[in-house]
Amino acid sequence: MRPSVDVTLGGRYTLTERIAIGGMGEVWKARDKVLGRTVAVKILKEEYTGDPGFLERFRAEARHTALLNHPGVANVFDYGEEDGSAYLVMELVPGEPLSNIIERDKQLPADRILNIMAQTARALAAAHAQGLVHRDVKPGNLIITPDERVKVTDFGIARLADQVPLTATGQVMGTAQYLA
Repeated sequence: MRPSVDVTLGGRYTLTERIAIGGMGEVWKARDKVLGRTVAVKILKEEYTGDPGFLERFRAEARHTALLNHPGVANVFDYGEEDGSAYLVMELVPGEPLSNIIERDKQLPADRILNIMAQTARALAAAHAQGLVHRDVKPGNLIITPDERVKVTDFGIARLADQVPLTATGQVMGTAQYLA
């Protein structure tokens, strides 16, 4: 299934506008016909749905993120697979990625940086308290809302600390510039 405007997934999520294209898929704004709310739908790229490793990673994102209940983490509402596609339905967070803000503004005031870092640390601490490690924290995965709240997104390569990793020995996951 190729995502496009007016496609409905799971009989209830009608795609209205593509928001972003990422490494694992596309993110769309959609209308939940059952609850009457606007949501974000992340659709795994077609070339990955046939790869059991990528599909399991995507399912894991849904399971892991759904465990979290914190104001600094984008909520997961649903997961589905349909017509050879897999999708994740989540909270549509108003705002923009920190990466866009940095690119546009070049330099941010120190107090704003500290506020963003503190909020991010609290959200990640909540994830860690449940044994969940994000593994790809970077400015593009931090959405800053109009009222300066931070939402951590894209737990796509996260894993539970007590589970067998989804990566092979020697395989690196994450964004090279932000690995620590």
